Amino acid sequence: MVERNFREANISDAASCFAIEAAAYEGDEAATYAKISKRIQTYPEGFLILELDGKVVGFINCGCAYEVEMSDEDFKELVGHDPEAPNVVIMSVVVDPKEQGRGHSRALMDEFIGRMRRMDKSTIYLMCKEHYVPLYEKFGYTYLRPSVSDHGGMTWHEMTLEL
Repeated sequence: MVERNFREANISDAASCFAIEAAAYEGDEAATYAKISKRIQTYPEGFLILELDGKVVGFINCGCAYEVEMSDEDFKELVGHDPEAPNVVIMSVVVDPKEQGRGHSRALMDEFIGRMRRMDKSTIYLMCKEHYVPLYEKFGYTYLRPSVSDHGGMTWHEMTLEL
């Protein structure tokens, strides 16, 4: 069995994370290399890496805010991010498409939620496409509403998890 390793990201992970993001997301919805790099540099505590046998195969990254506006595109560049704020806003949850279907998303999310609890965060927010709503509900998230965001030309749905 392959051993999963979780750790904070460092800047040397940016290229691997960008490659996974570009492979997993459609068109313009994938974060750019520059955005991923900025997220790692700005808030490494909120950028969780999943490795298998020393290779990055997935990650979750986030920022924190006192007031959450899910459709705020500037926040994806961590404009307004405050590491002391109680609300976590996930920007990417991604597993390499070649590694999907093996329970890695669940393991990654469980580890992320545990870390956010230990950091005394109170709520996690995310946006996802409609077909992922049932998956996040299995992880304990509650559906809020369709989002006004049209990021990447897609329709998004807002969800939340109270910690």
